[in-house]
This record gives sequence, C-alpha cells and structure tokens, in this order.
Amino acid sequence: MTTETSTDTSIFTARPIPPEVLAELRTADDAGRVPSPLTDDEGGAPLRCCLRHSRVGERIALVSYAPLRRWAAETGARPGPYDEQGPVFIHADACPGPEGDGLAFTNAHRVLRRYSSDGHILGGELVEEGFGESDLRKAFDDPAVALVHVRAVEYGCFYYEIRRP
Repeated sequence: MTTETSTDTSIFTARPIPPEVLAELRTADDAGRVPSPLTDDEGGAPLRCCLRHSRVGERIALVSYAPLRRWAAETGARPGPYDEQGPVFIHADACPGPEGDGLAFTNAHRVLRRYSSDGHILGGELVEEGFGESDLRKAFDDPAVALVHVRAVEYGCFYYEIRRP
C-alpha cells in the first residue's frame, strides 16, 4: 500500500501551488509555453495542485514551474543562479486543492532541499519513505533556513514547499 498523505499532526504544512498561480500556469507555464492537456490513461501522476496522485480518466497537464522564482517575487529574495524551473503535473482545469493539510507524497525517499531567505541553497537531505515532522524539524534547525522544497530523488522534481512555521 502506498500512502499519499501522512497522518502526522504537524506544525508543518505542505503548500501546493496556489490557485492563482495554477490559473496562470494553465494559460502559459513559467517557460512561456501553452500547456497541452491530456487525459490520463494510467493514473498515478503526482499532482501539485491538490497533492495527490492522478486518477485514470482525469485531465492533467505537464507544465514548467519555477517555485523559487515565485517565492522570491513574493518575499523579495534574490536567488540568482538558484532560480530554476522544472516539470510538474497539475489538473488541466481548476480543482478544489488538497483535502487536508498533512504532508503529501511521503510514500518514497525524497530530498528536503533547504533555502536561505535570499533564496540560496543551504543543502539537502535524503529522507526515508514515511518522512515526517522530525525530518522537517531537523531541516529547520538551522535558523538561516527560510524554506524547504520536498523533491523527487530520481528526477529532482519539485513536489511542494514548506515554510518556516
């Protein structure tokens, strides 16, 4: 059995891509491309809009997303060369978002990538399947850490962000 969302009652909240950003990405992604929605014939794509896996028959889109760039625009950070964009799956049409506020996609090894308030990478740590609050507490132990990205090990893809509580 794979768990999509941890039942951890945590002070840390998985932050999906915000609805207003999703609306922009459905028109043109962060690379300037118009998305090409498709009907998911297999299911299982990790959706960053509602933080669950897609289901067979759902309409999804693979778009380029620059999470650090968007965070920097909001906070005034200057990530410089750490600004990157990568592929993420989203619903092709608006969705209600996550059903809860637990940690998502804890069903595999992940990397917790830490960033400073300037948007510079401070390091990363490989965490085991079922990671939770203790791993995030450790990531935020350094007071210089302002933001953590949860990322895939195999491709480095962004799953979601967690901000300092």
